[in-house]
Amino acid sequence: VTIVAGGLFAKYCCSPINDFMTWLGTLINEATKLSPFLMGVVVSVLVGCALTLPISSVAICVMLGLDGLAAGAATVGCCAQMIGFAVISYKDNGIGGLISQGIGTSMLQMGNICKNVLIWIPATLASMITGAISTTVFKMKCIGVSAGMGTCGMVGPLGIFAEMGTDGIVGIVVLCIVAPAVLSLIFSEIMRKIGWIKEGDLKLDL
Repeated sequence: VTIVAGGLFAKYCCSPINDFMTWLGTLINEATKLSPFLMGVVVSVLVGCALTLPISSVAICVMLGLDGLAAGAATVGCCAQMIGFAVISYKDNGIGGLISQGIGTSMLQMGNICKNVLIWIPATLASMITGAISTTVFKMKCIGVSAGMGTCGMVGPLGIFAEMGTDGIVGIVVLCIVAPAVLSLIFSEIMRKIGWIKEGDLKLDL
């Protein structure tokens, strides 16, 4: 019975997830062939969104063997999701939410995203901007194994530091922490004013 149940689970539950991850991985891999600007935007958004989804962004980055500028953009995109959600949900979740999302995971917001997908916009827009700046201005690079981690335990920024040394410190501070926080907050406040994000939309059960 156990073997049969396991086989059915693998066929009907795991297979669609694996297919989606394969498709997403192919999309990200194709994006790495674009110009640095477009690559930064696309890779940052896709890997950042993968981090927030209930799939493994780390597995995707390792599977694709991301390195160099692509890995840097992936890291920045993940940081934008985590820091972005942490900051814009502070009104609803306080310091506990700030810490659990900022150095934990933005995946905590998945339930709220299912209720109002618009709350995903601020962090995603922030990742588009920081991703483009990452590949064209700061030339951020990261070791592949850290690319899909974002600020979870500060693994992403540490991966950039491991690859770039002291040359990456300014970029880490600006693109992994400050810019995502400021940009996400600006976009979220605009969306609150027009009624797309309402009080309680980002509330977590902590």
